[in-house]
Amino acid sequence: MAASPRTPRQAPEVTVRTTTRSLPAVFAAAALAVGLAACGSGGDGSGATSGGAPTTAGTPTVTKDDALAAMVPAAVSSDGRLVYGTDASYPPNEFTDTDGTTIIGMDVDLGTAVAQKLGLTPEFQNSQFSGIIPGIEGARYELGISSFTVNDERVKTVDMVSYFSAGTSLAVASGNPEGITPDNLCGRAVGVQAGTVQVDDVSARSQACTAAGQPAIQATELQQQTDVTLALTSKRIVAMLADSPVISYAVTTTNGVVEAVGEPWDTAPYGIVLAKNQGQFAQAVQGALHALMADGTYKAILQKWNVTNGAIPTSEVRS
Repeated sequence: MAASPRTPRQAPEVTVRTTTRSLPAVFAAAALAVGLAACGSGGDGSGATSGGAPTTAGTPTVTKDDALAAMVPAAVSSDGRLVYGTDASYPPNEFTDTDGTTIIGMDVDLGTAVAQKLGLTPEFQNSQFSGIIPGIEGARYELGISSFTVNDERVKTVDMVSYFSAGTSLAVASGNPEGITPDNLCGRAVGVQAGTVQVDDVSARSQACTAAGQPAIQATELQQQTDVTLALTSKRIVAMLADSPVISYAVTTTNGVVEAVGEPWDTAPYGIVLAKNQGQFAQAVQGALHALMADGTYKAILQKWNVTNGAIPTSEVRS
């Protein structure tokens, strides 16, 4: 999802703290009937143009919008910080730099720009994916930005502000020696990150396999996406499912060891997560995103991380 490649105006203070990242599983039974369609993790369907290392192009200077800043609850703005929970194991959206500590990525740059537009200093705290939404509900984090797909299950407990679009993609060993496709995964060892919608995708497909008298998918759930990718490159699994920009990034950063198969499916928007009943906070975040779209910052950040295919024309609030 450079030591800290953010907007060139400043290098905001970034704090990294280990905690925990959550995604309530959303199981769409109807998906079984349509080509075993799965419950994809992200949005645009293509998600990334190349998904490789970030470009060196800079992003516009981000300045505070006083009207939007005034919409942020005092409980959030009083300390001058905007605290995000993120799982830094999902490149290129959010991951740690080569120093093993600094959190970088597309989501980090967008989250930084949103904070700056609201006149606040961003702070990104590293967490397991399954702990972020509970952390927001418990006021540990003020926002969550970690490739969260907007879905009905999540908005029952939190509000979400859309900012990107991605789909689920399939990756296999280069050359696809076993001829794997999304529709012939029965009996095969397939890796997914725990807590993501790809878990539901594999579960739906596996149930369809057994219902048809075929062996279940041998699903491997690992806590970090980077571990899933490693399992594929080390041949402990034969395929993995992940968000489309993540698969694209893996393809271009594994020296030809991994390749994507077919087109992404189940496209849906990503959303910034925040607790419910916070006045105009969601509208402030939405307004910041619209301002960044209007002044070119949003486009520049997506270009920097080679994920322009995931751009959306407007942000929406789901509550």
